[in-house]
Amino acid sequence: MHVLPYLIMANDNDKVVESEQEEDSTENAEETDNGDESSTSQKHLQNYLESRAVDRAKATVDNNFKPSASVLNAPSATLLLQQVDGPSLQTYQGKESIYVGRSVPIAAGGRHDVPIHVTTPGSVVEYAVELPAYDIGFCIMAERDEGSTVVKEHSNIDYTHCPVTQKFLVGTVPCTIKFEFDNAYSWMRSKQVSYKITVTPPSKESLAAGRRRRAQACLKAVQDDLQTATTRLLAANQQKQSLQQEVASLMALLQEKKKAWMTAEKEEAWLKERKELRTEQQKLLKERLTNGWDDEEGLKLNL
Repeated sequence: MHVLPYLIMANDNDKVVESEQEEDSTENAEETDNGDESSTSQKHLQNYLESRAVDRAKATVDNNFKPSASVLNAPSATLLLQQVDGPSLQTYQGKESIYVGRSVPIAAGGRHDVPIHVTTPGSVVEYAVELPAYDIGFCIMAERDEGSTVVKEHSNIDYTHCPVTQKFLVGTVPCTIKFEFDNAYSWMRSKQVSYKITVTPPSKESLAAGRRRRAQACLKAVQDDLQTATTRLLAANQQKQSLQQEVASLMALLQEKKKAWMTAEKEEAWLKERKELRTEQQKLLKERLTNGWDDEEGLKLNL
């Protein structure tokens, strides 16, 4: 799983807003009230540095891209290209997706999951979590067919430290990013949580650059595996030839053993008959010697 958790900005002063319009109006109001050029320049610099950090993170993920074993070993080679190519640029829109939960109740001992399916490589996921009071368990998992990756370790977040914000990059897709809010440790008190999760897919230009990096990384992985497979194939072929020769020798030896076995079987049968005959002959001879011959009755023999 190639999901690279990458902390870009974590501004404790940001709040979970009710809608995009409210967020935009708040930002515009702050800029109007401030009217400070240095503040605007600082924001531009912050956005620039954030954009560079995202680009570096995308490049890192793409350069370390490795196709899954199921895709590499699939009967069709086109599955590998599908994973490398990503969506078609002709139909790609790259629309931002926003998921908002306001004062979501979580019962005592309960849990609330927010699964988000990501299908575009290089998408940036940003979240902000707020609590009106108390605390709650929180973690983020990335789930794919090959298994799960921990994006954020499970920990308790307290309302005094809210909002909790972070951005991270999703490299290999498709995958499901699951936000887990856990109240299992609380037996008596229910909790409320508000969250805003934004999934921002890359631009067409970024997607095109990313697919080239992934193709290059994938080509290396394929060539490495091809070399490994070629070496193993040579060894397997040599082993097969050696085993063929050994089997041929064993077959010849088996034929010799079969002949010897048949000879021994014939000799065994003949010796059994011979033994029975000799046993009968021995018995008759002993009877003669013990009881004499019938035709000798009346003869006076000096024995």
